[in-house]
This record gives sequence, structure tokens and C-alpha cells, in this order.
Amino acid sequence: MKFLILFLVLSFCLSVTKISSLSPVSDNSTSPNICPMDLNYVLRIPWSTWDCRKLSKISDNITSNSGNNPCCQTLISLYGIAFAERLKATNFFQLPNLETSISCLHNFQSKLNALSLSPDLTSFCFDPLQFVISSNVCASIQTTQDWVKTLGPSTVLDSACRPDLTDLTACDACLAAAFQVQSQLIGIDGNKSHSVACFYFAVLYASGIVNEFGPQSNAAISCTFNLQIKSKKDHSSLIFGLTGASVAVLVISVFLGLYLWWAKKRRRGGRSFDLGSEEMESRPRRRPSTVSIWFKIDELLKATDNFSSKNFIGRGGYGIVYKGTLADGTVVAVKKVIESDFQGNDEFCNEVEIISNLKHRNLVPLRGCCVTDEDLTDGHEVSGRYLIYDYMPNGNLDDHLFPTNGGENVKQPLTWPQRKSIILDVAQGLAYLHYGVRPGIYHRDIKATNILLDADMRARVADFGLAKQSREGQSHLTTRVAGTHGYLAPEYALYGQLTEKSDVYSFGVVILEIMCGRKALDFSSGSHHALLITDWAWSLVKSGKMEQVLDSALTKNEDSAIVNPKAIMERYLLVGILCAHVMVALRPTIMDALKMLEGDIEVPAIPDRPAPLLMHPSLHGGDINNFTISPALSALKLNSGDMLR
Repeated sequence: MKFLILFLVLSFCLSVTKISSLSPVSDNSTSPNICPMDLNYVLRIPWSTWDCRKLSKISDNITSNSGNNPCCQTLISLYGIAFAERLKATNFFQLPNLETSISCLHNFQSKLNALSLSPDLTSFCFDPLQFVISSNVCASIQTTQDWVKTLGPSTVLDSACRPDLTDLTACDACLAAAFQVQSQLIGIDGNKSHSVACFYFAVLYASGIVNEFGPQSNAAISCTFNLQIKSKKDHSSLIFGLTGASVAVLVISVFLGLYLWWAKKRRRGGRSFDLGSEEMESRPRRRPSTVSIWFKIDELLKATDNFSSKNFIGRGGYGIVYKGTLADGTVVAVKKVIESDFQGNDEFCNEVEIISNLKHRNLVPLRGCCVTDEDLTDGHEVSGRYLIYDYMPNGNLDDHLFPTNGGENVKQPLTWPQRKSIILDVAQGLAYLHYGVRPGIYHRDIKATNILLDADMRARVADFGLAKQSREGQSHLTTRVAGTHGYLAPEYALYGQLTEKSDVYSFGVVILEIMCGRKALDFSSGSHHALLITDWAWSLVKSGKMEQVLDSALTKNEDSAIVNPKAIMERYLLVGILCAHVMVALRPTIMDALKMLEGDIEVPAIPDRPAPLLMHPSLHGGDINNFTISPALSALKLNSGDMLR
């Protein structure tokens, strides 16, 4: 029974696990837009739909914690059968890319629809990215070949999980073996946060490869996947299953109750455990039904030395950021929110709930928040709202592209591999925001200062205070344009038209800054007007002078053709120009932009720009590098209907 309880807990955790990778693994067994798995068993197996029938329409319930929903726990087990069958047929543990995952979830939902269940179950319970194959999960295992290479040709699973698992003793032995293999994998991987995925892989291997009766056998369904099977002939098995599940829920509830009591009594400065977080902070508090960690203002004051000026990092678009050190030694960034779109604390808390559920390798993790109405503490005004993020030791991208003169912290120019990695990281982070969550999220303020660099110089997109969740398939009209001039898409700046392509425009500007080594808006020419990088780069490239656009730091070395392949750099430059095109319809989606950057699809010819958008050059001596333009965006006279299509 203890293994059954643990399995329920791990199944619950699995439903909120996010796989942080968009890079597809070679798998020639499928077209990326066609689900390679046969899900007809969903209609054939007499699984219990009781928990899912109790749910009403849930598409608007975007802040619900789906992980502790009994229906979602049932669906992750039901869906796992298809992955075990696929593993048996192809040797792949998961799906090759995001498009395939989305297609399979649509197919899965269609089967649920046929059973008259809610049409929103898969979007409520799952993130498509959690089923995409990745080298960053569980000892880099992606195939059965990797499994054998990592664990050897035989494990305890091969003997314990081979026989008929309908016998309870055999089932317990199989699950015990799965936990033993999980421990081995965690030891090899070295990252305890991968424990859920490792157990999931062990279950798939046991049912798909080892068990002689196969993933769709009653043995596998009832034991390794822990699904309740309805039976008209044998009511005792149903009663036993319901009783077992009730006991499991009761035991879990007791343990949670004991934990909450213990947490309340523990000494200040202790640590807490949260099923939704990989790493906990000193003395956090957790609201019911949330994965957010709530701090007391006293903790933040102590961490930042009363928000001392020596810990001041910078001022963002809507807040002031301080470096802080928690009681357990964890270094964090504490942002005091000064202005935002949120009218009250309830709306702010809902936004925190959304942000805290976003888990991706290329997003800055939100560790927690604080809302306080205290006016003064030791002469410091502390009332307000605070967000606590992981601290990024290498600062932001702008600091590296445009370092300030003098001082001890002058940054070295970014190398080509670093620039390439940063561009791909940002693209993957945006792809997750646009397509990895439902509804998709528009960032609205993509810029160099909102791209932070971790200890390994990997890029993470930050500053989600301006993020807005969209209605699927719709754009967003707003009367309050939020963002930064030079990065703003014209249709958003002028007409308040916000779509996923607005973020793509800003991403294109960031690519151009990285590749050209110039700011989005450059006032260095001495003119009263700014040089807009999108106009400058487009004009030079259309004139056949692409080499003048690339940052000299990338091309000045004699061996640059070897170290920095010119063809790839030019491709990145063209993608940046295409993404930052003034016409919405001519910009790619972030997914297509990512494919272009990785060379999976060709970059189309750069289209012309509407005449009213061309700058008014003052060509001195015929040198196109010296032209100026009218004030940014002020000369745009396009018909709004043309621009927005």
C-alpha cells in the first residue's frame, strides 16, 4: 500500500512538471504535425471516468492548481499507456517536438470528448512541453539505448516487473524495483529535481519493455499505471480499488495536516517543502492552493540589509531591484513593484499565481512574493508589493552589449558562440510563453535589459510584471501601451494592437542589437533624431552591404571565418530583420523564427518596407552609416488596417 500512496503522490507531481527544452531529437518515425501514438485504447479500456465527470467547463479557470485534481492524476496515468506503447515500438521515451506533443494532446482530448467529458481537460491538466524529449531530464535518457548505456543491460526491473502484476505481491515488488531504479538514476543525474521524471521513465520501461503482458494489459493498467478499471462482473475489485484510493487520500491528507502543523510550529529561519517548487527559501509561507512562496517583509529587510543602496541592482520598467541573501545563504533578487497594471492586491496575487507556474530553462524563476501594508520600519517605507527571483550573477544582456566606460566591471565583448546561444535561449523562452502554456502569454517588454544571464551565460527572459495572458486565437487591444521605445512593434505603439507578433518584433530588435553591436535607438550621431536599428540594418542589407551591419568584434579576427562562420551569422541577422518587419503578416511566428535560426527551414527573402516608413536620410558624403531618421515612430503614416494585417 505504501508504494500505491507514493505512486499517487508522484503522479500528482508529474502533472505539473515542465520539461525545459524545445530542441527536437531526431525521430524519423513521425511527421511533427501528426501524432504517432494510437490513442483508441482510451475508448476501449473501461477506465473510471468518475472524477473527470465531476468537472464542469474549466477553460477560464487559469489559476487552478491542476496537479492535485483527481481527474488530472487519472489522465496522466491513462496518457502514460500510449507512451509505454510508443517506447515498446520505437525505443523513444517521449515525443520529438512541441508540435507533435500538441497534436497528440488534441487527439487525446478528442477521445475524451467522445466520452462526453469536458473539452478543456488536456489544456487544464497538461503542458505540452512536459512530454517533449529532452537531454536535460533524468540522466539525459531519451531512448532505451541510453537506458542500457546508463544502467547496464539488466536492472531489478527486468526480473521484478516481468510476471503478471495483478497479484498484489508481484505489483509491490515491481513498484519497489521502480523506486530502486529511480534512486540509481537520480544518483547518476545528480539533480534531485528530476526524481519525478526518473520514476516516470522507470514505470514506462517496466510496462513497455519488461512486462510480458504489455502496457494495455490489466496487470500494467492496474499496477504500474494505477488506473481503476470498471467491471460489471466483479464488483469486489471496484470496491477494493475505491477503498484503496480513499485510504491513500486519507493518509496523504493526514501527512499534509501533520506537515502544516509542524511548519507552523517550527523555529524561525527553518526550511519548508512545497510540491510545486524545486528549491525552497528561508521561512516561506505558502497560501492554500498555490505554488507561490510568501515571504514576510522582515525576511526581505534582513536579506537586503534594509534595502541598502549597496545592494541596489537597478530600476526596471515597473520596479526597483535589490540583491538579497536569505537566511539559508541563497542569493536572490528582490523587486519592489512601483507601478503595474494591477489595480488591487487580489489581481496582483492572481498574476503571481500564474507566473509561479511558469517553469522553463529560459525564464527567470519566480521564487516568491510579499504583500505588506506596513508603513515604516526603522525609517524605511516598506508598504507595497515585492517579487523575489533567482539572482542572475552575470547581469543583463545590455550590460554585456553596451558596457559603461571605466570601472572594474567592464565586460568583455560577447563571443559568437555566446551570442548565438543567447538568441536561441530567448527564442525558446518566448516559444514557451506563446505556445507552452494555455492561454498563451505575451511579454510586451522584450528588450536587452530584460534578458538576464546566469552563471553559465545562458539567457533567461525576465520581468513578467507586464505579461498578459491572451485569449486563445485572439489579439489584445489595449489603451495603455507598455514597453520601451525602440523595441515596440509599430502596430502596438500606434494602435494598441497586441499579438504574439508584437513580441516577435521586439525579439527581432534584440537579435539586431546582438548581431550589430548597436542600440535599438542610437543618439550617438549628434543629430536631434534617433537612428532606429531596424531601418539602419534593413537599408544596408537591401543595399548589399551586410558586412557593414555585423559587429566588428565578430569579424575583426583573421580566423573569424573559422571561429565565427559568416553564413550562420548572416542567417541570424536576416532573421532579426525579418522578425522586426513593420508589417505584422510578414513576420514569422516565434516557432518559425526558431526553426530559421537553427537552419531547419530557409529564411525567405527580406521583403520591402512601405515607403512612409523609410527614414528621411541626410546622406553626408554618400555614407549610409551617417543617415538620421525622424523621431522614432512619429513618421509612421500607414493605414492601420494595412499595418495590422
